[in-house]
Amino acid sequence: MTLANCFVVVDDHDTALAFYRDTLGLEVQQDVSQGDFRWLSLACPTMPGVQITIQSVAGYPGMSQADRDAMADMLAKGVLTPLIFACEDVDAVFEQVRARGAEVVQEPMDQFYGVRDCAVRDPAGNMIRFKTDLPRGD
Repeated sequence: MTLANCFVVVDDHDTALAFYRDTLGLEVQQDVSQGDFRWLSLACPTMPGVQITIQSVAGYPGMSQADRDAMADMLAKGVLTPLIFACEDVDAVFEQVRARGAEVVQEPMDQFYGVRDCAVRDPAGNMIRFKTDLPRGD
């Protein structure tokens, strides 16, 4: 079994596409529309089999307006589930993403649990973290 898709909720597909494709360097796998319904699937060039699917707040079939409003509120607060990317040099990735205008949440720092990581927000408010494993002192 392998992971195929994980979902990220956004409030604007075009803005999300620019961030995930142009800022993070992900490759577009699918861009599908039917009426007001749209989803985007993107993947890291090094892991094309795992897609991040960009979906709108209103993208869940059968969702009540109250639930849509609650999800939009959670998105605006930035409290939905984050994405975490592993990389070889978190400081370099951080500088690249910050230079392209991402909202910085946490600059790179060593964590007690064995990684050096940082955090930014995508344009919709989702937290994106980047991590590099620290050498173990076995």
